Amino acid sequence: MFTRTLAPPGSTTRRLLLATSLILLFLAAGAEAWAHNVAEGDKGYIQESSGVLFWPFVYLGAKHMVTGYDHLLFLFGVIFFLYRMKDIGLYVTLFAIGHSTTMLFGVLTGISANAYVIDAIIGLSVVYKALDNLGAYQRWFGFQPNTKAATLIFGFFHGFGLATKIIEFEIANEGLIPNLLAFNIGVEIGQLLALGAILILMGYWRRTPSFMRHAFAANVLLMTAGFVLVGYQLAGYAIS
Repeated sequence: MFTRTLAPPGSTTRRLLLATSLILLFLAAGAEAWAHNVAEGDKGYIQESSGVLFWPFVYLGAKHMVTGYDHLLFLFGVIFFLYRMKDIGLYVTLFAIGHSTTMLFGVLTGISANAYVIDAIIGLSVVYKALDNLGAYQRWFGFQPNTKAATLIFGFFHGFGLATKIIEFEIANEGLIPNLLAFNIGVEIGQLLALGAILILMGYWRRTPSFMRHAFAANVLLMTAGFVLVGYQLAGYAIS
């Protein structure tokens, strides 16, 4: 993993960073930010469907990933300092293996956990990746965690969070396995589409002098977004 130790920006950038972070928190306070939330129309379709519906479930899976900001934030952090497609492919594959394994396992076995707790851990995965990109673990503890293992492990949590939501919808047993496989295929298609868009934008940004200048600020904002996700989930757990 090409993790770098980033130096904090100057005072002007720090003030801008603080202001942007406060704006992010303020805007988030007025929005629904529940991870793995599913639109009411999609939820009703899932609950009322039976039999093999391959393409509709592919669409639902792709839609979930493209609109799943928690997944996208984590992937953004994972590829932030990855430049070679070989490395990007490896880490994205590890995430996909983890995500797919626990999603299928959770739904097929009926094993679930509190959705708020799982989604809080997913928020922490975003925080973890941002701190990793900032070189915090090397400075604080003097060692670098295994980034491949972390990506796989957090992939397990991301998939288990989705499985917990799917179980709540009580999908019909008729056609269950083909529909879950179709949903998972859709998730991977959505992941590739979202990743492609992120890589295009990152490619343009990396070619500018501002990339390294603002890399610190970008990862602090990423960490802030992760903490916002954690806060929402813990608040939901407290009042549920």
